[in-house]
Amino acid sequence: MSLQPMIKPNDRLARIIITVLSVVVFAVVVALDRMPPLEFPFDFDVHYLAMGVGIINTLVAALLLAGLQTARKGNFILHKRIMFTAIILSILFLVFYIGHHLFAGSTKYGGEGVMRYIYYTLLITHIFLAAIVLPFILFTAYRAITGEYGRHKKNARLTWPIWFYVAVSGVIVYLMIKPYY
Repeated sequence: MSLQPMIKPNDRLARIIITVLSVVVFAVVVALDRMPPLEFPFDFDVHYLAMGVGIINTLVAALLLAGLQTARKGNFILHKRIMFTAIILSILFLVFYIGHHLFAGSTKYGGEGVMRYIYYTLLITHIFLAAIVLPFILFTAYRAITGEYGRHKKNARLTWPIWFYVAVSGVIVYLMIKPYY
């Protein structure tokens, strides 16, 4: 069984949708940092959402490794399922991330010394790469669902390591900031 394209290519429409979606997500995330936290409507520790973010990032990192291995082994049907699961989990991550920051606001890192430098180096690189990776992920997925496998593979060689770094660094940043919630 070979992979068949799921949709016909329409690069103009894809560029518009991916650009708009990427800009909207970026704007929402930036806006979250500029507004005071909202009151949660019922008794719930909103930091469970942050834990959910950490768990989801861990799962995404594991799926990215599994996706890489299945692609290298030529098991493209399983690769497709794994990568779409990673994308779905990344959407869930975004929901949890927005929910956490909407209701908890930002947390200041309280570590000192070399750990402070490590934390902020990880955080800054994580934020920068997270801000730019979404359109790369979407274009890479678009090339796969249109059956443009050569272009998909070329895009994935750039996208995969960035996405993987963002997922792993997100977990580390969460573990480092968790004691200060």
